[in-house]
Amino acid sequence: MILRVLVLSSLALLTAIAKERPNIVWITSEDNSAHWLGCYGNKDAKTPHLDQLAAEGLRFTSCFSNAPVCAVARSTILRGVHAVSSGTQHMRSRHLIPSRYSSYVDSFREAGYYCTNNSKTDYNFAGNYHSMWDECGKAAHYKNRKDDQPFFAVFNIGSSHESALFEGNIKKRRAKGQIPSTPRVPAEDVLVPPYLPDLPAIRSDIAIYHDTMTLMDREVGSILQGLEEAGLAENTIVFYYADHGGILPRGKRYLRDTGVLVPLIVRIPTKWESISTHQAGTVVEEPVSFVDFAPTALSVAGLDAPEVMQGRAFLGSNREEPEEGELEFLFADRFDSYYGMRRGVTDGRWKYIRRFTPHLPAAPYSEYQFGQAGWRAWRAAWQEGLLEERFKSIWERGQEVELLFDTDADPWETTNLANHEAHQQRLRSMRKGLEKTMARYGDTGIIPEPMFDELAGSKPLADYVNKRRPDWADLVRLSFIATEGQEENLPVLLSEASSDDPLRRFWAARGLIQLGDGSVKVRESLDRLLDDSHAAIRVEAAYALSALGEGGLAIEALLAELDKPLSPYNQLYLLNAFSQLDAMDSIPDRWISKALKEHADGGKHDYVLRFAERERKARRPEPRK
Repeated sequence: MILRVLVLSSLALLTAIAKERPNIVWITSEDNSAHWLGCYGNKDAKTPHLDQLAAEGLRFTSCFSNAPVCAVARSTILRGVHAVSSGTQHMRSRHLIPSRYSSYVDSFREAGYYCTNNSKTDYNFAGNYHSMWDECGKAAHYKNRKDDQPFFAVFNIGSSHESALFEGNIKKRRAKGQIPSTPRVPAEDVLVPPYLPDLPAIRSDIAIYHDTMTLMDREVGSILQGLEEAGLAENTIVFYYADHGGILPRGKRYLRDTGVLVPLIVRIPTKWESISTHQAGTVVEEPVSFVDFAPTALSVAGLDAPEVMQGRAFLGSNREEPEEGELEFLFADRFDSYYGMRRGVTDGRWKYIRRFTPHLPAAPYSEYQFGQAGWRAWRAAWQEGLLEERFKSIWERGQEVELLFDTDADPWETTNLANHEAHQQRLRSMRKGLEKTMARYGDTGIIPEPMFDELAGSKPLADYVNKRRPDWADLVRLSFIATEGQEENLPVLLSEASSDDPLRRFWAARGLIQLGDGSVKVRESLDRLLDDSHAAIRVEAAYALSALGEGGLAIEALLAELDKPLSPYNQLYLLNAFSQLDAMDSIPDRWISKALKEHADGGKHDYVLRFAERERKARRPEPRK
C-alpha cells in the first residue's frame, strides 16, 4: 500500500512539473533545400506562411541535414547520434543498434509529455517504430492527450517529396486542384542553377516544384492555424525544417548544400522567450545540424539529454556554445541499390568532401530519381554526347577524391578549390578535421555493409566498433591513405593486404584500385585477396584487376562469386560490381531467375530483387509493333 501511494505521489508530482513545460511541434517537409523558400531569398517562391513564421521566429541560415536522404537523417535526429556511429547510414537498412542509444521520445514521455508522430517513421534500424510513441500514424494528433498534458508532436509533410515531380503525381495534383494546370512561374522564366544543364525538362521541373512548394506551405499554414484555433499557439514552440535537401538533380543524395543545407525556423512564443538568446525575427548564422535537434528539443523543455547523445543543445536551458572551429559532419553511403561512400565537414562557409569510392561515377546514386523528367533528360543528354564537360563528368568513372568549396563566394558549389595553391592550408586543415571527426564518432562506414554481420555477428555493429576504439583512428587513417592514389603509399597497401585484420585487407584492396599498379608484387597480393574469406574483399580485388586493364579476369572472378553462398548484402555488393564494370549481361539467366525466386518476398533485401528485375526486363526482346 505504501509503495502504491509513493508511486501515485510521484506521478502526481511529475504531472505537476510537466504542466509548466512548453508544448513542442516539429513540422517537417520532405526533400526541399532552403533556397526554395521566399524567406531564404528565392524571388520566385510563394511561401507566405513560412515567410511569416520566419518573421515571427528565428531563421537559421546554416542548418545541415547530416545525411542527404530521409531514413538516415531521421535516424540521426531520433537518437541524437550520428547514423554512422550506430551503423544506420545505409538507406532503409535494418541493422541492430545498441540499447544504450535511447531516443528523445523516451525522455519526453518519461517527463509526462504526450508524444505523437504523424506519420513517417523509417528510422533505419531493427525494431518496432510505432511502440515508442503514444500515437504514431496518419491520425496521430496532440488533441488526443489528457487535459493540460504537455505534448511533443511531429507532423511530416510529404507533398514536397521528390516524387512530386513524377508525371503521374503531377497529373493527380492538377486534377485535384492542388497545383495549377499551368505553372505560376513560366518554365522559360525560372532560374536554372549553374550546376545543371539548361534543358527543357529541368526548366519544367523547376516551375512545377515552385507550385509544389506553395502547396506544402499551405499545409504548414493549416497546422499553425490548428494551434491558433485550439488556443495553444502561445504555449507551443514550433520548429519547421526540411528532412534534407533537393529536389532537383544533384540535390538529394549529394553532400553539396543543395542536398544538405535545409531551412530551419523556430518560433518561440513570448511566454518562453527566455529559452533563446536571440530576439524574434533574428537571422541566426550559427551552424547547427540534425544531430543537435534531440538535445535541443529536450533543452527547450528543460530536460537533460542522455549522455550518449552526440549533439549540442543550441537553444534552451542547457544550451552549449559551439566549440571554436566546430565542424558539422556530413555522410552518404548506400542509397537504395547503389553502394558508395562519401564524407564531408563544413563550418557553414567552407566545405570539404571526400570520396572513399572515387572509382565510381557520381551518378546515379539511385534508380528512383529517374521518375523525374529532369533526371532522365540529363542522363539522355549525356548518353547522346550533347553535354559540355562540366555537365557530363558526374556520370563518368574516376571522380575527384577531394572537393573544397567556399560557399559564400560559390553558393552552388561549382568550383572545386582543392587543387588551388592558395587554399592548400585550408584543405589540409579540413581534411584533418574530417579524419578526426570520423575517428571521434567511430564511423562504421569503415566497414563495408556486407561485412557488418560477418564481423559483429548477432550483436550491434556499434558494439564491435566500440571494442576496437583504440585502433579505429588508425583504420580511418588507412581509409584516407587508400583513397589518396599516391604511389608512395604502395608499400603500406601491400603490407596491409597481408594483414590478419579483414578491414585492413579491405582498404588495401580499395587502395590498389586507385593506384592501378600492375607490378608483380601487386598481382601477387591481388591473387591472395581474390581468395579471401570475405566476399567484399574478393570483389574489391576484382575491381583492382579491372583497373589494371584485366577486365576479362575481373569478370571471371566476379562470375565465380555467383555460385558461392552469399548473404543478400554480399549479393548486392557483387551486383554493384557487375553494373559498374558494364558486365551485367554476363550474368547467367539461371542466376537471375534464382535471385527473382529467392527474393520474391521483398522485405529488407528487396534491392537484390530490383536489380534482378531490371536485368530481366533489359533482356526481354522488344515487343513486335
